[in-house]
Amino acid sequence: MAPKEKNGSSNQELFPPLTLRAGHYLLELLILGLAVHLILPQLTALENSFKVISSMNIWIFMLAIVAQIASYLEYGYLLRACVAIARQELSILWGTLITLAASSIGLIAGGTLGNSAATYHWTRALGVNRQGAVQAGTLPTVFNNAILLFVAFLGGAYLLIIHELSKAQIIAFILILIFIGALIIIVLWGNTHRVQLISAVSKVFTSWKKLNGKQYTFTSSETFQRLFGSLDRLKGDGWKLPAFNSALSIGFDIMTLYLIFLAAGYKVSIGILIAGYGLPIFFGKMAFLIPGGVGVVEGSMAALYNVMGVPIPITVVVILIYRIVSFWIPSILGFPVAFYLQRLALKIKQNDELN
Repeated sequence: MAPKEKNGSSNQELFPPLTLRAGHYLLELLILGLAVHLILPQLTALENSFKVISSMNIWIFMLAIVAQIASYLEYGYLLRACVAIARQELSILWGTLITLAASSIGLIAGGTLGNSAATYHWTRALGVNRQGAVQAGTLPTVFNNAILLFVAFLGGAYLLIIHELSKAQIIAFILILIFIGALIIIVLWGNTHRVQLISAVSKVFTSWKKLNGKQYTFTSSETFQRLFGSLDRLKGDGWKLPAFNSALSIGFDIMTLYLIFLAAGYKVSIGILIAGYGLPIFFGKMAFLIPGGVGVVEGSMAALYNVMGVPIPITVVVILIYRIVSFWIPSILGFPVAFYLQRLALKIKQNDELN
């Protein structure tokens, strides 16, 4: 672990102070839980779904649990690899715990920005310097979204290839692919025209603040500057290991879904699996106003798998169990970890002040 830096008065932090309020978070988490009951119209088939659950293969389901644990461990390795670019050290265990806790904080406190802020503060508390902590707070999101974008593109392309879609559905997915393509073009253009991109996004961000009347701690321009600064540090081969870790993390998550299908007695093809996974997860990430993509992921997954011929009872069981395993349980477990990390960070800060 790298030696800790002492913060001077001129050493202004890039992220705002992190505060945790248990009562506020619990209320919002309960509201999100209630929202689950509104997202799947297929719940009318719940009687048949119970039959599917009762006949599930427990051993294959346990393998799905293992795959999801591996996904989080690999994300911890991704955090470690991003910190290593700045020649700092962070153990895989700490990386995994920070990932788990920061995801829960992001769920009810600022989404991606809250996740990044929590990751930054906790990696700093564990002795990582500012550069390494900024990379830990920004680069994993960049790599994961890039991989998800690629998977979503493959899924959308597969949906266009199969001939079971109606004209309206084909038009809808063409529009989705156009959106993805436009997003890629914007990212590529923005990387070479950073000032113009930051200016444009800042105007949109300012308009949005005026529209919803909310106050934000830091601006979109600061966020983009941190992001571009982190990208500049990936020159040469620095990006390969983080990209590989991100791909493995998402790969294990896809494997989790596949194994749950198998446990439910349905052998889904790789094409259908990817098509039903990529677009819903990606758009769940893009739905900034809906924490965790609740409703977006479940509803779009159900619609896609049903269109591609997966029986409704199987769809309901698989999607609900997958989201419980990959989203709800980690989110719930992340809160006590978050409070532990916050107490640890405060304790380390107090010891530094005494010394």
